[in-house]
This record gives sequence, structure tokens and C-alpha cells, in this order.
Amino acid sequence: MPVLIVAAATQFELSLLVFGGLAIVGALLSGIARETLLSLTTMFVLVGFALGAGGLDVLHFDAHSAFVDDLAIVALIVILFRDGLEVEGEMLTEHWHLPLRKLVLAMPLTAGIVALATHALTDLSWTESFLLGALLSPTDPVLSSGVVANPRVPRLIRHSLNLESGLNDGLALPAVLALSATLAVGGGHFVWWRFVLEDVTIGVATGLLLGFVGASLMPRREKKLEGGIPGYQKALYALGIAFATYGLAVLPPRGNGLIAVYIAAITLGIRRPDLRSYFERQSPDLVEIVKIGIFVVFGSLLTLHGLFADGWAAVAIAIIALVVARPAAVMIALTGTATDKPTRAFMGWFGPKGVSTMTFSLLVLDAGIASGSRLFNLAALVVVFSIIAHGVTDTVGADWIARRAERKSARSEEESAALVISQAQ
Repeated sequence: MPVLIVAAATQFELSLLVFGGLAIVGALLSGIARETLLSLTTMFVLVGFALGAGGLDVLHFDAHSAFVDDLAIVALIVILFRDGLEVEGEMLTEHWHLPLRKLVLAMPLTAGIVALATHALTDLSWTESFLLGALLSPTDPVLSSGVVANPRVPRLIRHSLNLESGLNDGLALPAVLALSATLAVGGGHFVWWRFVLEDVTIGVATGLLLGFVGASLMPRREKKLEGGIPGYQKALYALGIAFATYGLAVLPPRGNGLIAVYIAAITLGIRRPDLRSYFERQSPDLVEIVKIGIFVVFGSLLTLHGLFADGWAAVAIAIIALVVARPAAVMIALTGTATDKPTRAFMGWFGPKGVSTMTFSLLVLDAGIASGSRLFNLAALVVVFSIIAHGVTDTVGADWIARRAERKSARSEEESAALVISQAQ
């Protein structure tokens, strides 16, 4: 039957049919998803898996193709830019220490714990194990968006998770590329520290430059030069800044385009709140389309044989990465801060693995590494587990931390009122 279907339609036509159908079904189920544990992202991946190489073999996407890699990068650009715009200037200047601790301490600790577990459970070398740890160290802004975008979740938590997920994608990339180059044939001449320095520095500088230029070029509302530019054009202008920033950053001498996009978004959002508001009105549709595309394609690349090629060791690595490595690393990194244990536990759990890990794994797959396919499948299994686990807990978790914060705020108000009354007496 699948053969007859494929013979009757081109791959492009089938892809449009699948994406269109998922957009319709996703819209119809969105109301249910908000009230239940149903995750639309999980559905997208499962449909991709069912129709891809691991199922009916209707959708054919080559993991080594430029299309798959480019689609993942476009998804990251859109999501990172959206999240960067939501970073508030006040929160950035006053509450930077939590995301900084997670980036500087929790991120390498997570990679190290995953590497130790991988080396102990498999026959992969230390370099290969640390490469897998680097692949699984960044968190995903797409899967954490349900928490970050929930206004009931305390601002400090939303800001911390948002800033962390926006920056750790770009910060993990240098380590992934450096370790990949070391393992690849001819990688002995790779100077990793020079690459990291140039990669991050150029990325940050490009983001700042394009953010400031973009904020200045668009006339402000009170100026007569604006000429009645409609809101949707301003949103398109902001999106243009995102793609132009990435394109400029990756030109020789090649900086980190993902860091550049995120920094440009923060700069633009702080300097031009009006552009941020226009983009926010248009971004939900765009983000949802991107999610459908990237997760369906990702699901179509998976096979049960590949995911579980390492047997129970692969399952153990996935569980350790999600349940042990990230939560323990965040607990250690945030020790001594003003946060309490439930808050640290909440932020430790909501470190999902998604688009960035998938994108970087595809880069490893194309790097000419002997164990590239094996590393890709191990990372992919963690992403699958994460999509399911975080997909069914984001609404419940957000409600729990929101209720806890509301109760704490109510107690504080009662204590303040009682103090005022006692002083008056």
C-alpha cells in the first residue's frame, strides 16, 4: 500500500499533505492539549516516525541532506530570535546570575556526567563520550516554551530558563565542532581554543551590531518618517534582522550564528519594545509551522533498530541524561543562591533536549566520524524520551510551580498585613 501511495504522488506532494494535515489536526487538538497531558510535539514526532523509515516508509528524508540540516537551522533561528526578544532588560541586568551559573557550571557538569555514564556503559572512547555529552548539554527553547510563555510561572524562573536555553545552544556548538574535528580524519591540525574564541566573540559582536543597527533603521512611531508602516511589515522587518544576523555571522572568518541571532534579538527587544510587540503577535503561527516541519522530519529519520542499537545501555544513558545529569548539575550550580530546593528542582527538570541536539547530531553524522551514526542514535533516543517526558509534564509542572508561588505570595501579604496591624496597635 505505501508503495502505491508513493507511486501516485511525489515526495513534495506527500510532504505537503502530511504537514497540512498536521496543521489542521494540531489546531483542532490545541484546546484539548492545554487541558490535558497531550503534547502536540509528541504527536508530530510519532506521525513522522510512523510515516518515515521506521514505519510505512512513505516520507523519505536523507539525514545527510542539506535540506534536513538547513531546516533545523531555520527552526533554531526562529525560536532563538523569538525567545531573545522576550528577554526583559530589567531582568537581564538584575537577575543574570542564575542563568550564568547554569551556563558556566551546570552545562559542563551535565556534559561531564553524561560522558562518564556513556564511557562506563559502552565501548565509546572518552572523546566520543564527551562529544555525546556536548550534544546533550544544551536545552531546547521549543520544548520549554510552554513553561517560559506561561505568565503564571514566576518571572525569575521564566527569565532564567529562557536566557539559558537561548545561549546554551550557541555555546555548545563550539564544543561539538571541536570534538567532531578531533575525531574526524585529519582533525589533528584543529586548534580548538582559537576556534572557540573566534566563534563566540564574532557571534556576540555580530549580534550586538545587527541589533543596534536594526533598532535604529526602523523609524519610531512618533517620527513622521514612518510613513504608516503596517504592523505585519514591522514583524517581517524583525524576522529579516534575525536571518541577516545569522548570514552575516557565519561569513568568513565565521562566527557563531546562533549566538549572534540570540544577542541581536535581546538587543533589538530592549531598544525597541514596539518591534518586539509586533513580532510577538505574528510569531505563534510561524513557530508552530516550524515545529511541525522539524519534528515530523526528525521523526521520519528514526528507526527502532537504530535507536536501540546499544540495547539497555542506550536506555540507561537516556535516563541518566534526563533524570540525573541535568537535575544534579542545576542543583549543584545553584547552591548558595536565593532559590529554594523546589525551584532548583523545577529548573533542573525543565532542561529538555530537542532541536539543538538534533541539529548538532546531524552535523556529527556528516563529519566523517566512524561512530557518527551511533552517536546520532544515542542522542536521538534521549530527544525522543525528552519530548515525551517533558511534553506530558510541562503543563502540570507549570501549574504546580505557579500555585506554589501564588501561595507563597499570599502568605507574604498576610504576614505583611499582620505586621502592619501589630505596629498600629
